[in-house]
Amino acid sequence: MTQPLMAGLAVLLMSVLALVGPALGVSPWWITLLAALGLGSLSLDAARYGGRGGHLLAEALPGGQARLRRIAVHEAGHLLVAEAEAMPVKRVLVGSLACLQAGLQSAGCTEFAPPENAKLPAEELRRWSRVLQAGMAAEALLYGEERGGADDRALLGRLWGISGFDVDTAQRELRRARREVDLALRQQRDSLEATAERLLEAAPRLGRTANAPT
Repeated sequence: MTQPLMAGLAVLLMSVLALVGPALGVSPWWITLLAALGLGSLSLDAARYGGRGGHLLAEALPGGQARLRRIAVHEAGHLLVAEAEAMPVKRVLVGSLACLQAGLQSAGCTEFAPPENAKLPAEELRRWSRVLQAGMAAEALLYGEERGGADDRALLGRLWGISGFDVDTAQRELRRARREVDLALRQQRDSLEATAERLLEAAPRLGRTANAPT
């Protein structure tokens, strides 16, 4: 949930409480206190956590393990295919806290060394297409659907466009790369799950420090 939406909901709830509270016997002092606490929490979240406090809390709660595992699966897909493509990986981050500590506004991230040139030959673009679609493919394989990957799709679109290829060619090549990476990950499913568990174990959360990855 975005910070503006959270703020809007808080204001709406306080407004409703101010209207119906007296009829329910709620003291105006309690309404004022709740409003101050709610808006103060949002301000603290914006100042300290970049508006991602809700994500940090969700990941720290008992159900947060499942949320983090899905992120870990996505990043594990990137990592495995990058290794197969001999593409160096700078770091892998799982969870909002890990990304926040790295100065990123994200729930997960796999960082690669950027291409040396903006315009890439077709074979290099195919390589990037396999690696960047691997996170979505990993989610689809283990969960039956993909949720993350909007940034990956946007980056691929820019890479193909900057390199001078038309939309039809780019889409055809992306579909081909996706089929290839789907097959590769199905064949490495055990490795995918093991890598995801290792990344999950290393992910920090509020109230829990990260374990060093092995």
